[in-house]
Amino acid sequence: MNNSLFEQINNLIASNQNIAIAIGANPNLDEMAGALSLYLSLSGLNKKVTVVSPSVPRLEISSLVGINKVKTNFEGDKGDLIVSFPYKDGEIEKVSYTLDEGYLNIIVKAGELGLTFNERDIQYKRGQGGVPSLLFIVGTPRLSDLGALFNPEELKNTTVVNIDNKAENQGFGDVLYVSPKLSSVSEQIANMLISLGFKMDLDIAQNLLSGISFATNNFQDTQTSSLAFEMVSLLMKKGAIRKSVIKRDSLDAQEDDDDFFTPPLREDRKDVRAQTFEDKFFRQSQPQPQQAQSQRQPQPQRQPQPQVQPQQSSQQPQPKDFKDKKNPPSDWLTPKIYKGSTNI
Repeated sequence: MNNSLFEQINNLIASNQNIAIAIGANPNLDEMAGALSLYLSLSGLNKKVTVVSPSVPRLEISSLVGINKVKTNFEGDKGDLIVSFPYKDGEIEKVSYTLDEGYLNIIVKAGELGLTFNERDIQYKRGQGGVPSLLFIVGTPRLSDLGALFNPEELKNTTVVNIDNKAENQGFGDVLYVSPKLSSVSEQIANMLISLGFKMDLDIAQNLLSGISFATNNFQDTQTSSLAFEMVSLLMKKGAIRKSVIKRDSLDAQEDDDDFFTPPLREDRKDVRAQTFEDKFFRQSQPQPQQAQSQRQPQPQRQPQPQVQPQQSSQQPQPKDFKDKKNPPSDWLTPKIYKGSTNI
């Protein structure tokens, strides 16, 4: 970025005490993060700084530091009351005041020449206490996006700095910092603050990193600029931490999806539980097939006495007396059917 542009902005900041930062209606996280970071940094220069937006900040950007400072109009009173008297040398000796029953009386004491003006020559006007002398408009491509905040008559003596990265920006303002090739407003603000050596604490760094992450879809957007990565590196050195940020358009799409709030896992588990219960009930209500004795684990000590004993060969000993394990009895593999006391 041209250093002369930053130098021009630096001179404007140094020569103006009443500064405002404006964002259009319904700003996204990137635009608000850039504006609030600029607000926090300029506040550290002992400037009177106001950040304004025509709409109340949305919930998804409420985590940004300084979000509670956003106003819906230019902060400040209506300005000082200025009483102007025509003046000539020697005509006014001094000016004093008195308090009388709740009224402030301004006393203009006449000099040797006397006062040549009368009451009709005295002027009363308000100073523009709430109107900034320097206005930064951040992430707003059109002045109409500011609504009633931008009053050309009231701001006719205000210097406007336009900071934006949108290609449709209309190029308004006295100083333009518009860069469509950059991927976020936050990286523009970060680059300016770092280049000018302005305040960059942890809160400012975290705001800017969150804004860049939002604008670049967590750095997955193919249009992410090299300046974004460069600024992220510097912001993380300041202590900022990368956090997962969900783009607003993704949330809108999910809210429009009828199945978005349907918990498929819970329904699947419910189906499984129902199916398991039905299968269990079905199995319990059906007669169970007999199992072959050979498929069971032999437990000689618990074998019940059968009602009908299988015929044993006289030439073969009983299995419990059989010692030759290599030559088992001939009926060893024959299924043994056990009949209990209850007929099924």
